[in-house]
Amino acid sequence: MAITVTKENFKSLVLDSKEPVLVDFWAAWCRPCQMLGPIVDSLSTEVEGLAKVVKINVDEQPELANEFRIMSIPTILVFKNGKVANQAIGVRSKDELRKLLGV
Repeated sequence: MAITVTKENFKSLVLDSKEPVLVDFWAAWCRPCQMLGPIVDSLSTEVEGLAKVVKINVDEQPELANEFRIMSIPTILVFKNGKVANQAIGVRSKDELRKLLGV
């Protein structure tokens, strides 16, 4: 299951992470986000120990959504060494997400 991230734990869980981190920006009312959710959760189990998979609800964390200029959801950002290394917008397959993550 993907970890829920807030502005309070974003730095420790994402920016300071030693492993790559896939961040799913989503909202409960977003149909494509609902389609992507199970894929993200499944991926989080598969890459455990190699990478982190986290979720940020844009309605609950508008500061983070604004900081990363999230204009459409779902948006996936992959962080490596504290910086955005890859990104994708819209529903993607698990294989596509794994390639973005690089594991």
